[in-house]
Amino acid sequence: MAANDTIADMLTRIRNSSMARHETTLVPATKMTRSIAKVLKDEGFIAECSEEGEGVKVNLVLALKYKGKNRKPIITALKRVSRPGLRVYSNRKELPRVLGGIGIAIISTSSGIMTDREARKAGLGGEVLCYVW
Repeated sequence: MAANDTIADMLTRIRNSSMARHETTLVPATKMTRSIAKVLKDEGFIAECSEEGEGVKVNLVLALKYKGKNRKPIITALKRVSRPGLRVYSNRKELPRVLGGIGIAIISTSSGIMTDREARKAGLGGEVLCYVW
Protein backbone atom coordinates (compact mmCIF):
# COMPACT_ATOMS: atom_id res chain seq x y z
CA MET A 1 0.00 0.00 0.00
CA ALA A 2 1.80 3.10 -1.20
CA ALA A 3 -0.88 5.66 -0.33
CA ASN A 4 0.50 8.39 1.87
CA ASP A 5 -2.90 9.88 2.64
CA THR A 6 -3.93 7.49 5.40
CA ILE A 7 -6.96 9.60 6.30
CA ALA A 8 -8.47 9.54 2.79
CA ASP A 9 -7.74 5.80 2.67
CA MET A 10 -9.54 5.31 5.99
CA LEU A 11 -12.57 7.36 4.90
CA THR A 12 -12.80 5.47 1.61
CA ARG A 13 -12.68 2.11 3.38
CA ILE A 14 -15.44 3.16 5.80
CA ARG A 15 -17.53 4.60 2.94
CA ASN A 16 -17.19 1.45 0.80
CA SER A 17 -17.88 -0.92 3.69
CA SER A 18 -21.00 0.93 4.80
CA MET A 19 -22.34 1.08 1.22
CA ALA A 20 -21.81 -2.68 0.98
CA ARG A 21 -23.46 -3.11 4.42
CA HIS A 22 -20.40 -4.83 5.94
CA GLU A 23 -20.35 -5.40 9.69
CA THR A 24 -16.72 -4.34 10.07
CA THR A 25 -13.93 -2.78 8.08
CA LEU A 26 -10.15 -2.94 8.49
CA VAL A 27 -8.05 0.22 8.53
CA PRO A 28 -4.25 0.31 8.94
CA ALA A 29 -3.55 1.59 12.45
CA THR A 30 -1.64 4.87 12.80
CA LYS A 31 -1.82 7.50 15.51
CA MET A 32 -4.02 9.57 13.21
CA THR A 33 -6.46 6.78 12.27
CA ARG A 34 -6.75 5.76 15.94
CA SER A 35 -7.65 9.33 16.93
CA ILE A 36 -10.21 9.67 14.14
CA ALA A 37 -11.75 6.28 15.01
CA LYS A 38 -12.03 7.42 18.64
CA VAL A 39 -13.86 10.60 17.60
CA LEU A 40 -16.21 8.61 15.33
CA LYS A 41 -16.95 6.22 18.19
CA ASP A 42 -17.51 9.02 20.73
CA GLU A 43 -19.88 10.74 18.30
CA GLY A 44 -21.81 7.51 17.68
CA PHE A 45 -20.93 6.99 14.02
CA ILE A 46 -19.26 3.61 14.62
CA ALA A 47 -20.15 0.97 17.21
CA GLU A 48 -16.75 -0.35 18.19
CA CYS A 49 -13.06 0.02 17.46
CA SER A 50 -10.50 -2.66 18.29
CA GLU A 51 -7.01 -3.58 17.09
CA GLU A 52 -5.75 -6.79 15.55
CA GLY A 53 -2.43 -7.95 14.19
CA GLU A 54 1.03 -7.29 15.58
CA GLY A 55 4.22 -5.40 14.88
CA VAL A 56 4.05 -3.25 11.77
CA LYS A 57 0.85 -4.83 10.45
CA VAL A 58 -1.61 -3.62 13.08
CA ASN A 59 -5.12 -2.92 11.81
CA LEU A 60 -8.05 -1.17 13.42
CA VAL A 61 -11.27 -3.17 13.21
CA LEU A 62 -14.15 -0.70 12.99
CA ALA A 63 -17.63 -2.06 13.67
CA LEU A 64 -20.07 -0.06 11.54
CA LYS A 65 -23.52 1.00 12.69
CA TYR A 66 -26.80 0.76 10.78
CA LYS A 67 -30.33 1.76 11.68
CA GLY A 68 -33.74 0.27 10.98
CA LYS A 69 -34.71 -3.06 9.47
CA ASN A 70 -33.33 -2.00 6.09
CA ARG A 71 -29.95 -1.43 7.77
CA LYS A 72 -29.46 2.10 6.55
CA PRO A 73 -25.85 3.19 7.28
CA ILE A 74 -25.53 5.75 10.11
CA ILE A 75 -22.71 7.44 8.17
CA THR A 76 -24.33 8.94 5.08
CA ALA A 77 -21.21 10.72 3.87
CA LEU A 78 -17.54 11.23 4.62
CA LYS A 79 -15.73 14.10 2.92
CA ARG A 80 -11.99 14.72 3.05
CA VAL A 81 -11.34 18.43 3.38
CA SER A 82 -7.65 19.05 4.02
CA ARG A 83 -5.42 16.82 1.94
CA PRO A 84 -1.66 16.52 1.33
CA GLY A 85 -1.87 18.67 -1.81
CA LEU A 86 -4.09 21.32 -0.26
CA ARG A 87 -4.11 21.83 3.49
CA VAL A 88 -7.18 23.54 4.92
CA TYR A 89 -6.79 25.38 8.21
CA SER A 90 -9.39 27.23 10.18
CA ASN A 91 -9.09 29.49 13.20
CA ARG A 92 -11.55 29.11 16.06
CA LYS A 93 -13.87 31.83 14.72
CA GLU A 94 -14.19 30.19 11.31
CA LEU A 95 -14.63 26.53 12.30
CA PRO A 96 -17.11 24.96 9.87
CA ARG A 97 -20.58 23.80 10.90
CA VAL A 98 -21.55 20.65 9.03
CA LEU A 99 -25.19 20.56 7.93
CA GLY A 100 -26.11 23.08 10.60
CA GLY A 101 -24.65 20.95 13.38
CA ILE A 102 -26.12 17.59 12.29
CA GLY A 103 -22.77 16.35 11.07
CA ILE A 104 -19.30 16.83 12.52
CA ALA A 105 -16.06 18.25 11.23
CA ILE A 106 -12.99 16.46 12.53
CA ILE A 107 -10.28 18.98 13.37
CA SER A 108 -6.61 18.35 14.12
CA THR A 109 -5.71 20.86 16.85
CA SER A 110 -2.67 21.45 19.02
CA SER A 111 -4.55 19.52 21.73
CA GLY A 112 -5.21 16.50 19.51
CA ILE A 113 -7.97 15.36 17.16
CA MET A 114 -11.46 16.57 18.07
CA THR A 115 -14.82 17.58 16.64
CA ASP A 116 -15.63 21.11 15.54
CA ARG A 117 -17.89 21.43 18.61
CA GLU A 118 -15.14 20.48 21.06
CA ALA A 119 -12.63 22.73 19.30
CA ARG A 120 -15.07 25.64 19.47
CA LYS A 121 -15.61 25.02 23.18
CA ALA A 122 -11.85 24.85 23.80
CA GLY A 123 -11.32 27.97 21.68
CA LEU A 124 -8.97 26.17 19.30
CA GLY A 125 -8.50 26.25 15.55
CA GLY A 126 -6.56 23.77 13.46
CA GLU A 127 -6.47 21.66 10.33
CA VAL A 128 -9.93 20.63 9.07
CA LEU A 129 -9.42 16.92 8.29
CA CYS A 130 -12.86 15.80 7.17
CA TYR A 131 -16.64 16.13 7.45
CA VAL A 132 -18.87 13.25 8.58
CA TRP A 133 -22.66 13.16 8.50
